[in-house]
Amino acid sequence: MATVAYETALMFWRIITQIFFREIRPRGGFNIPRDGPVIFAGAPHSNQFLDPLLLSLEVYRESRRRVHFLTAAKSMKRKAVGFFARQMDSIPVARAVDEAKPGTGLVYLSPDDPCLVLGEGTRFRSEFSPKMQIMLPKSVNSAAAEVLTVISDTELRLKKELGSETGKGTARVREKLAEAETEGKKGFPFKILPFIDQQELYRGVYQRLKEGGCIGIFPEGGSHDRTDLLPLKAGVSIMALGAMANDPSVKVKIVPVGLYYFHAHRFRSRAVVEFGSALDVPEEFVEMFKQGGSSKREAVAKLLDLIYDGLKTVTIRAPDYDTLMLIQAARRLYKTPGQHPTLGQVVELNRRFLEGYTHFKDEPRVRKLKADVLKYNRLLRDLGLRDHQVPRAKKASWKTLSLLLYRLVLLLVWTVLALPGTILNGPVIILASVISGQKAREALAASVVKVAGRDVLATWKILICLGAAPLLYTFYAILATVVAVRMQAPLGVRLCTPFLVICALPFMNYAALKFGEAGMDVLKSLRPLILALGPGHQRDLDKVKEMRMRLSNEVVGVINEFGPKLYDDFDQEKFRILVPASAPPSTGSPRSVGQVDAQGNLLIHPMTWLDERLFGWSRTAARGVSASGGSTPVSRPQTPDIESEEEDHGDYDDMRPGGKLRNRQGSYADLQRLRMTSTNQTNTPVTSSGVQTSDNQSMHVRSRKRKESLSDLVPVERIAGVDRREEFEKVTKGLNKEISEKPSA
Repeated sequence: MATVAYETALMFWRIITQIFFREIRPRGGFNIPRDGPVIFAGAPHSNQFLDPLLLSLEVYRESRRRVHFLTAAKSMKRKAVGFFARQMDSIPVARAVDEAKPGTGLVYLSPDDPCLVLGEGTRFRSEFSPKMQIMLPKSVNSAAAEVLTVISDTELRLKKELGSETGKGTARVREKLAEAETEGKKGFPFKILPFIDQQELYRGVYQRLKEGGCIGIFPEGGSHDRTDLLPLKAGVSIMALGAMANDPSVKVKIVPVGLYYFHAHRFRSRAVVEFGSALDVPEEFVEMFKQGGSSKREAVAKLLDLIYDGLKTVTIRAPDYDTLMLIQAARRLYKTPGQHPTLGQVVELNRRFLEGYTHFKDEPRVRKLKADVLKYNRLLRDLGLRDHQVPRAKKASWKTLSLLLYRLVLLLVWTVLALPGTILNGPVIILASVISGQKAREALAASVVKVAGRDVLATWKILICLGAAPLLYTFYAILATVVAVRMQAPLGVRLCTPFLVICALPFMNYAALKFGEAGMDVLKSLRPLILALGPGHQRDLDKVKEMRMRLSNEVVGVINEFGPKLYDDFDQEKFRILVPASAPPSTGSPRSVGQVDAQGNLLIHPMTWLDERLFGWSRTAARGVSASGGSTPVSRPQTPDIESEEEDHGDYDDMRPGGKLRNRQGSYADLQRLRMTSTNQTNTPVTSSGVQTSDNQSMHVRSRKRKESLSDLVPVERIAGVDRREEFEKVTKGLNKEISEKPSA
């Protein structure tokens, strides 16, 4: 029964996430152990209740394993959240901060002893006892510490100095105390945190792991919207070490999981869930844990460091938002025209760019490049352009005007088709926007780690829609029935009206969503056309294009200079960082909602054929080759490059003008194919574009040789042991050869 409830809940949430997200792409699914106890440690925790949902969905999709997440007991008490959390078999966790109560009087630190807290009008004897915690206000980053002893009503001793999520403790408190004294205040207000015994929780976790189950946890603690990781909590280490210490037969593996969102708080955004290599818990850490005392604390700390290092391989940790925007801008400038990396490869490139910038940010050439890239970004904002639109900006012609008029008509068509559903859902949209914004402000006020409270926006948008949409649809059904009765419709029509409305509304609203999405793609493609037709703008366009070309060359030059110093897999001859395509790939195909198929799905990319035939604008010109060096399959659409506020563009922006159609067989695709086949010395026919082809290719240019696929007989354990730095084709041939030779051995 529990399995049925879990799978039903998963099915429900899969539908919800597919509606909310435009694309969800897993990476490294082969790293998930298929059996045995596993702890999935996810980070960053940037989307409050959606993070565990996505992780659970992708784990189940890849391995059919169920993940039991640790969920705050306070959240479990909420009606909606608690109901769904129980269906997902979550484990409640009581947190002291959720039970905090305001204390009496004011407190301040002793000037001679940072562990001695003094009070003014306080009642420490009646309000505190050992093992409880005292927490100071948000102005000092909610610094907290455990109480060791209560000396009197105005004195208590802490077990250690005050600390906080941001790592600033005593120094910050003394600084703020000095400011308070100048204002005539004696100290700070404070909160009392009760002692909570987590032994029952750990026993439940140990039992799940002993049974070979999977535990999910976000070791940062609460959710946040920062660009870097928060300090990890010790709970994940204690769970792994405690389970192995209690039962030597239990061998826990820890899988680091990185979650990367492209606008986490936005409707129809994109997400990547990346699974890192499974970590074995060292036996020496278990023995140290069994000894207790300082050895136990040392074992917990060392394993926590190991987990943190694992998370660093699957997350992007920029020190601040400006640095993240800089890295993304440089990555877009580095991308050669014709290359369209997948979402996973975009994440990997961003990670490598950030690592390179961190290592070489003080180099004069890197500092100058940073200043030039920021200047380029400011120029784009002044012109109202996005980076991807710059290379495609053309001199105004009759085609530009014709295309603008055509797209305006197309925008009008999709607006008319999307308008009914938008109006019907208007109350829910407005309600979700208002309430989620209010909840974000409340969360921001109650937290010391959040920047803007965006980590709760998506959660509340979904919860509000789930609650308000059925009520709104019921209202429409009743309204339609009243209209039918007043119009004296036949009895059968009156009886069927509410059911027809209830059944038709979801489909109609989903169609409106797709029409509206197509319309937004068209709308975002209009600005460069309008700018091209405006008087005097051609000079600005030429300037920004020249600047982009110069910066792009400089980015490549900087990477070619410093790349080999940092990465062994840097290929200078091909002028790019080799980004692995997650080989072996995850099982199944990525869930993509809202992409165009190879034939040009008219619902998402309407009348693409008309663009191509009338104006010479085609998606085929935008495909080229993938970042991994091979040709992009016709049956698999490219992933739009969306990762920042400035680069949130639609699929119509991938169309570009040209004198004649450029397809996958010409231009940059030919150049890349020539590079990839340069080691082949066989005599083969040559196409008109100068590319050597096989006999089959000369007969039919669009045919392409399929890459060798991996045999189904290769064990998963053997695949997991493959060195990721090896080439995919070489690894595939080697593994297939091992299997073919095995019977004769």
